[in-house]
Amino acid sequence: MKLKINLIALIIAFSFSVKAQVENVIVETYYIADNNDIADTIGGQLDAGSITYRIYIDLKEGTVLKNVYGDQYHPLNFKTTTTFYNHKIEGKTFAKDFNKNRFKENTVALDSWLTLGQISNAASTLHGILKTEDTNGSFVGGSNNDSALLANNNPAMGIPLTLADGIINYNLQLTNWGSNGIVDPTGTTDSTIFGSLVEGSEFMSYDAGIQNSGTIGVNTVDNKILIAQLTTSGELSFKLNIEVEIPNPTGGTLQIKYVANNDTLFADEQLSPFLSYPFLCGCRDANFIEYSNVYGCDAPDSCKTPIVLGCMDTSACNYDAKANFNVQSLCCYPGYCNDRDIAVVCPEFSLGKFRFFVYPNPANNLLNINIWLNESADIYYSINNALGNTVKAETNLGNYNGNVVQSIDISDVNNGIYYLLLRVGDNEQRKVFIKN
Repeated sequence: MKLKINLIALIIAFSFSVKAQVENVIVETYYIADNNDIADTIGGQLDAGSITYRIYIDLKEGTVLKNVYGDQYHPLNFKTTTTFYNHKIEGKTFAKDFNKNRFKENTVALDSWLTLGQISNAASTLHGILKTEDTNGSFVGGSNNDSALLANNNPAMGIPLTLADGIINYNLQLTNWGSNGIVDPTGTTDSTIFGSLVEGSEFMSYDAGIQNSGTIGVNTVDNKILIAQLTTSGELSFKLNIEVEIPNPTGGTLQIKYVANNDTLFADEQLSPFLSYPFLCGCRDANFIEYSNVYGCDAPDSCKTPIVLGCMDTSACNYDAKANFNVQSLCCYPGYCNDRDIAVVCPEFSLGKFRFFVYPNPANNLLNINIWLNESADIYYSINNALGNTVKAETNLGNYNGNVVQSIDISDVNNGIYYLLLRVGDNEQRKVFIKN
């Protein structure tokens, strides 16, 4: 029973490390500006080939997004190799402050901003949704635009804005909006990459965030929540940290923080590999030794070595040389075999057979020996140097049975590498140790 419980605990630990509340972060290519768009300068000059990205947090069903933030250990960072675009007349720092009709004006819909789901102050709340999941068409691009802009149909951006604008009515009234570290304390100006006062290439803060009463996705099962829109002609990168709320099995709710780096992790924080973009790629299959929870994408041929569970303690009677992941509860010793029959687990463990290990290694003045015997027997030891010369002649430690711990005085042995030979009856084994 104990073995079964331990193995179940191991499986649960693996599952928890792989399946967190953050299932993915999606970076959608929302729009690619063409020559018509960059020629219109009413809202400021767009760079040629500027791409508007939307960032969605994909959470498990039932998980509520409360906060996107940066703190002293986990910065909030958005960066491009050029600059970010902001509409100079109608741009907003937070999408919740937009008038719905303003999205139909020239390039307002390409402004850079932050949000938690909501993208308008309209009475019928509007939320962001992937264009591929938008079922109500578009009121933004092409003939809907007062300057007939945002009509590009470049396949690289997926569905054109003339067909789907990623904006949908959603009956979720969000309250308790708040922010820190982004606009000045009066709330009237924003000189960051989300404002139009100063062209910027990076937002980096160890004390910033946007919060509300709690957001879930338009599709509550898929639970994808829009948190930012960023327009730039450069290469985009970011690091996010989020706080979510989940039901507590014992009642109430739990608050969990997911962070982009694990340099410092507190009890209520977990690393999510999806919160740092571009994703670090590697082996994401927990059945392989190369697996790591820092990877947000798969790298070809990165999973090379399948995990083989087994006992890797060389002093156990069922030591498995093929194992590469130790399960201590599988190890079997005389007198202690996890409630199993040692004759079944280790049938070769007959009279005179024994297992032992030495510690500490390297040793100073005392070398400890831990020995397991299945029946009473005299134990003899001797010590040879690396050349095979005897340093300590064979000595009888005494007659013992079961688990035996003995100490040998090696204070008179010179520093170097030695072999400890242990003999029980006709059986002899040796271990290498270092004297410091």
